[in-house]
Amino acid sequence: MKSVLSGKRAAIAAAFAAGAALAVVPQAAAAPFDVNFDCSGDSPLGAQQFSLQQSTDVTAPETVAPGAAFDVVVDPAVNTIPGEVNGNTVKEVGGFDLKIPIPANSTYVSADLAGGSGLGNTPPTINVENGVATLHLDGPIAGGGEFELPTITVHLTAGESGTIETKLAGSSYEDPGLTFTAVVSSVVGDVDVPSACFPNPNPTLTTTTIG
Repeated sequence: MKSVLSGKRAAIAAAFAAGAALAVVPQAAAAPFDVNFDCSGDSPLGAQQFSLQQSTDVTAPETVAPGAAFDVVVDPAVNTIPGEVNGNTVKEVGGFDLKIPIPANSTYVSADLAGGSGLGNTPPTINVENGVATLHLDGPIAGGGEFELPTITVHLTAGESGTIETKLAGSSYEDPGLTFTAVVSSVVGDVDVPSACFPNPNPTLTTTTIG
């Protein structure tokens, strides 16, 4: 029969062992980014170039075991729709599509949306097709109006080896990562201006090492 003292020593040892195990578990790394979108609007008056900025916190674990489940969390900050672009009044914008590729060396499981405000009457949706997650917003959001995109949590499974990098989609106006339609009041009246944007530059938002 074990003594009370030996039992206490075993419990203390177990507690230290548990603490040591927690200390070496890879911790999630969060990084804030100010993403700049280079945009071009197709208007009756010709192409309209402009830029949009979005501050975002992105979280992912620094390391993950091969085949293990993990999450990437994209948490956009509150933002404001421009009230004026190139001397033209922006009345409202809608039909947003923001694309986030599923990272290489990972497998998509599911995605959740939480929060968000000022996005119109229809809840935002997220759909994954051909390796790209697309956040869609019907809107409309009034020009000069404040809004907050929902927090996106993407559930993934790690591959066997390598690194997993999170980035936004888009490399040019012809290959956009963000699209929407603005209703603009101009010298010829109210016009729809379909707009295509890409992150410029396009930083790596998170890097997770498999191992």
